[in-house]
Amino acid sequence: MTEHVERDSMEVDVVIVGAGPSGLAAACRLMQQANEAEQELTVCVVEKGSEVGAHILSGAVFEPRALDELFPDWAERGAPLTTPAVRDELYLLRDAEKAQKLPNALVPKSMHNTGGQ
Repeated sequence: MTEHVERDSMEVDVVIVGAGPSGLAAACRLMQQANEAEQELTVCVVEKGSEVGAHILSGAVFEPRALDELFPDWAERGAPLTTPAVRDELYLLRDAEKAQKLPNALVPKSMHNTGGQ
């Protein structure tokens, strides 16, 4: 016997899967472009975690250039990005949560952060 299950549904123009930095940036940019074109757009961001950032292992260290492009006034808006990165280290996780630090000589130059916030 097949049971009929009622489900909520919502019509949207764009669905973005994942509320990580790329998904959120895509949603913000799409809405900015729709506003600039004076077009109505419905964007839905679907995240499998209980909240945005639920799957992040550690604090983010990033180069804020993309944020500057997306929200030029992010600092004036009071974004909580005030702790500069002063060093970085790379660890390999192995055997159920044992961490092994890689010596700096083995860390590729492209993975060194020399001024991100």
